[in-house]
Amino acid sequence: MRVVVQRSKAASVTVNGEVTGQITKGLVLLVGVTHDDNEDDVNYLADKIANLRIFEDEEEKMNFSLMDVGGEILSVSQFTLYGDCRKGRRPNFMEAARPDHAIEIYDSFNTALRQKGIRVETGVFGAMMDVALTNDGPVTLIVDSK
Repeated sequence: MRVVVQRSKAASVTVNGEVTGQITKGLVLLVGVTHDDNEDDVNYLADKIANLRIFEDEEEKMNFSLMDVGGEILSVSQFTLYGDCRKGRRPNFMEAARPDHAIEIYDSFNTALRQKGIRVETGVFGAMMDVALTNDGPVTLIVDSK
């Protein structure tokens, strides 16, 4: 699994003109799944992301996690994270998981985050989505389970 983590002051995802997920302070997660991802990857990334110390303390040092600040998550499925652009001009998506496997892992990941007490909002798997966010910092990281 591969997740782009963006610290956000506010974010939303819209599908066909309807807001399907919206958060205030927290993280926007763009979540990519590959063929061999399993529950070990889900649990590793859910724990890693929930506890990443990327929120500032009173001295403006990154010492607090999402759990510490009571933040929320907007999780958006993103198969293009496994696009390979090394050859030619069109990305190759052969490393992205097939939809049946990807949705199972994506849903399991969101459930694992919710089980930690985090409010998780989502987009719609496989849909064309408009994602809006105010990136706080900006702070953007890539976390990979491999």
